[in-house]
Amino acid sequence: MALRLQAMGESNYTNGFKLTLQAQAVDLPLRSKKPQRIFVNSMSDLFHKDVPLAFIQQIFDVVSRAHWHQFQILTKRAERLSEIAPQLQWRPNIWMGVSVERQDYTFRIDHLRQTPAQVTFLSLEPLLGPLPGLNLAGIDWAIVGGESGAGARPMNPDWVTDIRDQCQNAGVAFFFKQWGGINKKRAGRELDGRTWDEMPEATAATSVNLGLSLEDIHA
Repeated sequence: MALRLQAMGESNYTNGFKLTLQAQAVDLPLRSKKPQRIFVNSMSDLFHKDVPLAFIQQIFDVVSRAHWHQFQILTKRAERLSEIAPQLQWRPNIWMGVSVERQDYTFRIDHLRQTPAQVTFLSLEPLLGPLPGLNLAGIDWAIVGGESGAGARPMNPDWVTDIRDQCQNAGVAFFFKQWGGINKKRAGRELDGRTWDEMPEATAATSVNLGLSLEDIHA
């Protein structure tokens, strides 16, 4: 996608897939007065080692000032998240999450718990293996989904139902996003004959990219 946008001449993607700070986009939420749920840099990672602390603090400052919005922040760099969390402004409108694709990444949940975030979530997507015995203490929301596109690795339905049952037992909101596969629309998103759209709270979601261009969060 980054290369396609670069070829189209999109100015934010002059550097293609290379991490690029987009300082001109940071204050965009302040210009919108209608409350929204904003997914911060959805195709990048705010806590990448090459994103300066000062830039992260600038984004958290905007989040604090734009208190009428809710901001979802997702990272795979959970170690850095917990390391610099004391140097950031944590406000009630921040939803902080970590990605956990396999059992060997569950340590990220412990790092998430070390932050002062009032709303915490797990992105178990693409789910690449079973996640038995999750410690969901202090977690508000879990999102599960399969990998999609060419070469997508299959997701075992038992993995999904086990996570759903764990969430129900722990009182954690469960959201099933998709089965994935080569044709994710055909595969759909029903689990046991219904959709699962539980949220920590019921508000309309809007996705806005804030301050970073594409960077490989799958590394």
